[in-house]
Amino acid sequence: MSLVELGRFNRNEAHILIGRLESEGIPAIAFDGETSIGDGSYLFIPVRVMVDDDDLAQAKAIVTGAA
Repeated sequence: MSLVELGRFNRNEAHILIGRLESEGIPAIAFDGETSIGDGSYLFIPVRVMVDDDDLAQAKAIVTGAA
């Protein structure tokens, strides 16, 4: 198992996408979601959504279909 980056999204989109992926049976995690929360700039820093490399193709298809 190796984590790979699915994409970078704003904070809210990232967490919505993680919920969607998990509802399809694809475990996902957000990286950088709490970056710079102390100075208030966390809403400007993209959140990386990470998935297992074996799930990447299916996760990309979900992102493409949701657009």
